[in-house]
Amino acid sequence: MTSTDALLSLRQAIKAKEPITYSDSNGPCLTLLSATHLLVSSVSLSKSSPTRYLKTGVTTATGPSDFFSVEAVYLAWLLRDAGGAEYMKQARENGLAVGFVSVTERKNVVDWLEGRTPENSRIMPLACQPIIIFSLLLAELKGSTADSTTPPGTPVRPTNAAPVVPRKVHAEPMTASPSKRRYVADAHDVDVVKKIKQGEVELRDRNTVLRGTKPNNFSSVRTVYAEKLKKMKEASKNGNVPPPVVSSAGNNFPIIMISSSPTALITMHNVKRFLQESTFEPSQDARARAASEGNTRPEDMIPIYRKRTNIDSSGKETETQAKYFIVDSVEALSKFGADAWDRVVCVMTTGQAWQFRPYKWNEPIQLFHHGSFIDIVKGIYVSWANDPPNTKIKDWNVMELKIDPHRRHVDKSVVAHFWKTLDTWIMSNKPWLMKT
Repeated sequence: MTSTDALLSLRQAIKAKEPITYSDSNGPCLTLLSATHLLVSSVSLSKSSPTRYLKTGVTTATGPSDFFSVEAVYLAWLLRDAGGAEYMKQARENGLAVGFVSVTERKNVVDWLEGRTPENSRIMPLACQPIIIFSLLLAELKGSTADSTTPPGTPVRPTNAAPVVPRKVHAEPMTASPSKRRYVADAHDVDVVKKIKQGEVELRDRNTVLRGTKPNNFSSVRTVYAEKLKKMKEASKNGNVPPPVVSSAGNNFPIIMISSSPTALITMHNVKRFLQESTFEPSQDARARAASEGNTRPEDMIPIYRKRTNIDSSGKETETQAKYFIVDSVEALSKFGADAWDRVVCVMTTGQAWQFRPYKWNEPIQLFHHGSFIDIVKGIYVSWANDPPNTKIKDWNVMELKIDPHRRHVDKSVVAHFWKTLDTWIMSNKPWLMKT
């Protein structure tokens, strides 16, 4: 067995850009798969022999199987520019189903072979090479004596040795039991088990997928409600408990207010088709269409119906219809009674401050920020998707709803996002409106 270090031979040939060819028992060959040796600078290296490069995850070497082979190290350099999936595919096609250099370790191998890094912590020093060679010889010796019936540890008896004459000795009582032989795992068996574990695939079902890999942490929810709970406790101590909202059960529907500006993207002309049918129609087109049908003036209160699908724990789907009212003025809102503002869940704005002057809270910062116990309304700023940011609304605490000027197929996702956001807000601030 040659004492030439395979890693140094490969590194010197690669740095000098010398050709590396393949050979088998019949001589030179063309493919690495059919080869048994690599010819590196007139040195023949067995491609299956281990190098001094420790495998990923191995901290203490116990045998040759803990080191990358010559073929694995060379293949990592040969396929240095291939993608991760292509690299593993080529490795399998070249006969390395297991034992190839991992994708994450490949760059370290290539950098060391090409001389970009002078040292590598996973390469054992040259002093360890005799130990690796000795381990190989020991493995070959164990393989040659595998069929022997002689128990391991039995001394070799020469053929011309004289017969042993037994001697009489004084019998002594046996007070101590013979020491048990420590179990030593077979190196071949350990290698086989490692290869099996590398090929294992963890099976997952719907329960393990739903549980995830991280522990659930609901501290963010606690932080959100900590301030509200603190204010409610302080109010109860002072006797200032907010009166419960009393509304007629048959008329307890959420209300959405929109801007009355004629230049607004969402007006009383096109709001029903937008929120109910998930299709945006320019206000001018909607107004012309209504006029052609004989409707010259829109109603001041527009009911819309939204389909809502609920899935229970058994997987059964139940479809319900939720009703909302749309208004664009305080006069129309007053028709719902004294508690109308308690039912307002959303205000759509164009970013113009005059819209809020007749409101109960005539400042957008007050309207869209936290009240004493709950948020007052959810603020929605409607704009074109290609409009620049509006600096006027940066302190208003509103969500931007961006409508694409041309692509109507994205309207459905925009409206779905709006309803999802509004449902979450209602459940957190006015949950009694979701029960109707």
